[in-house]
Amino acid sequence: MTARILIIAGSDSGGGAGIQADIKTVTMLGGHAMTAVTAVTAQNTLGVDAVHVIPTKMVVAQIDAVVRDIGVDAVKIGMIGTAQTANAVADYLKRLTVPIVFDPVMIATSGASLADEQTISAFERLMAIASLVTPNLPELEALGGTKPILAHGCHLLVKGGHGEGDDIVDRLMSPRGQVREWHGERIDTTQTHGTGCTLASAIACGLGQGLAIDLAIERAIAFVRLALIEAPGLGAGHGPMGQQNVLDFR
Repeated sequence: MTARILIIAGSDSGGGAGIQADIKTVTMLGGHAMTAVTAVTAQNTLGVDAVHVIPTKMVVAQIDAVVRDIGVDAVKIGMIGTAQTANAVADYLKRLTVPIVFDPVMIATSGASLADEQTISAFERLMAIASLVTPNLPELEALGGTKPILAHGCHLLVKGGHGEGDDIVDRLMSPRGQVREWHGERIDTTQTHGTGCTLASAIACGLGQGLAIDLAIERAIAFVRLALIEAPGLGAGHGPMGQQNVLDFR
């Protein structure tokens, strides 16, 4: 049976990140992508021009509609919109018994803020229901480091892409300590818009397909690296990745 992946995130009009990157990723990995849009953004490779937040009731209605009819095998949470929506989503999802990957989106690749202080505070509720949290290094620092996140009982993937040097190290942590780490040579490219979204969705798809968490992460990292290499080179800024060009990866 095709894995049903529910994506709760914002829309990117430029097609590089957010819902658009998530759908492409899940589709290329053989899953069925379903969405609950939390915000509509006007953006391109140069930055975010405007953000329109979707009302909380509509976000929850989207989630409930697909859960009641189609069902869900895994959930990916990205840009959440508001603190009210974060709390409402946590209240709904805590009833489900499926893997939940939470990517705590705070700042776009262009540098635009995508979450205010109240929303970031509400991330506590989402971390409490998550199976895995996937912050980049600045997001990890904003959330207080590894200990506060692991205190929620979830796994933590410390992503090394924002670190220094040519060797990128991604570390999977559990409340009992480090589980595994992956090393990869940095790919010299500006076509990086949507890397975090793509990685989290690829992991959620793997978990929904029954992969162990370390194997789901390993496949997701490999997919991201290939999508970076296959980027189409669009736009004048941080361009979109080439998820649609990564073939035979199921």
